[in-house]
Amino acid sequence: MTEPLTARNSRVAAARKLTRRAGRDAAGLFLAEGRQAVVEALEAGAAVEVFATVAAAAQHEALLAAAGVPVRLVTVEAAAGLSETATPQGLVAVCPLRDVPASSLVTAPPQLAVALAELNDPGNAGTVLRTADACGAGTVVFGAGSADPFQGKAVRSSAGSLFHLDVVRSAPLVPLVADVRAAGVTVLAAAGDGEVGLDRAGDDGLLAGPVLWLFGNEARGLDDELAGLADHRVRVPMRGRAESLNLAVAAGICLYATQLAQG
Repeated sequence: MTEPLTARNSRVAAARKLTRRAGRDAAGLFLAEGRQAVVEALEAGAAVEVFATVAAAAQHEALLAAAGVPVRLVTVEAAAGLSETATPQGLVAVCPLRDVPASSLVTAPPQLAVALAELNDPGNAGTVLRTADACGAGTVVFGAGSADPFQGKAVRSSAGSLFHLDVVRSAPLVPLVADVRAAGVTVLAAAGDGEVGLDRAGDDGLLAGPVLWLFGNEARGLDDELAGLADHRVRVPMRGRAESLNLAVAAGICLYATQLAQG
């Protein structure tokens, strides 16, 4: 058996730089950790190499035998350096960044898309990606200042959905939203005090599509300028006493309602 690579190996050291955004941006690569993420990366043809500990390679022997990309055995310590979790799984794929240009949302708008303004939590980022995928969205836009969807926690939270969608990063949302509206897309801003209830939006034909949903920062919501660019500000009616909904939960409700309206 080939001797496992240590943390000092040049390939491992290069991969370790991908745990930081600057390293990801410089290399045009990111890491996908764990079986689910690696499976999705391989099925999408989105992995260029895989690192595995001896134990992980034995556990996932069939998967790695059919990987079609180089599989490199690494020590437990080396694998830990590639992980952003307290309990590394010992299985990591290196994948090209999946950025697409923001202009694609204007030239070929999908029936359903999502834009996130200054979203902070990478866990929320991944959850929104997963929910958008489940509801048939074609694109998720991360506005300038938002969490990086290719950060480890976001990738894990997406449960592989990152490989099923077009992802736009660091987009200036104000000009993009203006261009999307001019292209005939209905822009809906999620807002707790919105003038339209989500329960009525479908009846009023607002969800028919193509639709771009705007969601704001977890604490502050959308700023006035961006919300003002939307065709409508939409609220999720709540019968209980909760002050507000978690951003990812609110996104899930809005996207599911849109999926139902679009058939």
